[in-house]
Amino acid sequence: MTTVRVALLGCGVVGSEVAAALAPGSASLRELEERVGVDLELVGIGVRDVDAPRPGAVDRALLTDDTSGLVSRADVVVELMGGMEPARSLILDALRQGASVVTANKALLAAQGPALHTAAAGSGVAVHYEAAVAGAVPIIAPLRVSLAGDRVTRVLGIVNGTTNYVLDAMDTSGAELADALASAQDLGYAEADPTADVDGYDAAAKAVLLARLAFHAAVPLDAVHREGIMGVTAADVASARQEGMVIKLLAIAERCPEAPGADGHEAGHGGHPEGLQVRVHPALVPRTHPLAGVREAFNAVFVEADAAGELMFYGRGAGGAPTSSAVLGDLVAAVRDHLDERPARSRAGGADLPVCAISAARTRYHVRLDVADRPGVLATVAEVFAEHGVSIETVRQHAKRDGEESPVSNEPAEGAVLAVTTHEAREGDLAATVARLAELDAVAAVASVLRVEGV
Repeated sequence: MTTVRVALLGCGVVGSEVAAALAPGSASLRELEERVGVDLELVGIGVRDVDAPRPGAVDRALLTDDTSGLVSRADVVVELMGGMEPARSLILDALRQGASVVTANKALLAAQGPALHTAAAGSGVAVHYEAAVAGAVPIIAPLRVSLAGDRVTRVLGIVNGTTNYVLDAMDTSGAELADALASAQDLGYAEADPTADVDGYDAAAKAVLLARLAFHAAVPLDAVHREGIMGVTAADVASARQEGMVIKLLAIAERCPEAPGADGHEAGHGGHPEGLQVRVHPALVPRTHPLAGVREAFNAVFVEADAAGELMFYGRGAGGAPTSSAVLGDLVAAVRDHLDERPARSRAGGADLPVCAISAARTRYHVRLDVADRPGVLATVAEVFAEHGVSIETVRQHAKRDGEESPVSNEPAEGAVLAVTTHEAREGDLAATVARLAELDAVAAVASVLRVEGV
């Protein structure tokens, strides 16, 4: 075989970058061909509308809306259309016909990953998706290959560039979230409708993929505890700064030794049945932690493993060029699979690990309260924490500053702000504590509750 035929599905920002890299006579194509040892031919670009404007210089003769016919002529299919359909059907068609697949479609992989891997395994091919998790950050190969002989215990990731840009802008400039988000939209970091990013949907899909890779477990997307950043205020960011911390939206997948109903499942190091917990939420991170230094729209994934210890993978997480870099890396791997006489292995991932409820999570918390400024309030608040078995690590209190608004209205507030950071506690106990605090006469409002990670 001297030529491998490549079909490209989708020609948006990333697709046009990939198309340019595969253009006949380009320096990038020559380099790719040298790496795989055969010629590569882009046989077509499948799109929904061949007449729509395209970014960059794309050979319009390659455009076709006959995506099914295009897939049938390819040895490797690169899917960059996004969405569930027709991407799912086209990928399944490609796999059944014996073509390897490259995709950056994290939503599809999160929802249909096991089914796609099963179809790939049945045909002796593979699904490659390095670009689906963190753009140009190479995390899939290390988890799948380099750490295959180790026991990963926890993965924390900043996997959404939009929210990281917004939170970083709030930290560095003191801006409110709405203003930071508008700036992100002006710069092209955020979509006109940023819901998938700011509400945590994008990060949740990536958390599923990280859990699948790190723990070889099939985690349903609806089992991921998800919170977005829209409730984060400039006051939260300022309070975090006083504690020597910064707020990040984290995707976390970790082993949970207290999985309810997990009898008969694999025992953890303590001899107890073991499960997984997968969650996405804003969290305070100490400024001394490597993740705290991830700025603007960059991504990073922090991995904790028994033997390897702590590792971090960092790089650009969004944009046409960074994402296309990961796609082209996957293309090289897919072509090598196609040329290999041995069948490629594509694992669906299905370790029998139950998913722990968020109430079983154990971490630290930062609780900010709007309280009356009078003697005895601190003692009353501390008593509530003690009653629920939540140990207090630090307390900061200050009188309301001139012009400081109430967390429940736009009116200047009187009283004091009480910021409590706890030792590690169970989520369920913390939730009961907060509910009781909200009932106290001395507490005007629970302004915010944020988890503390990386301590």
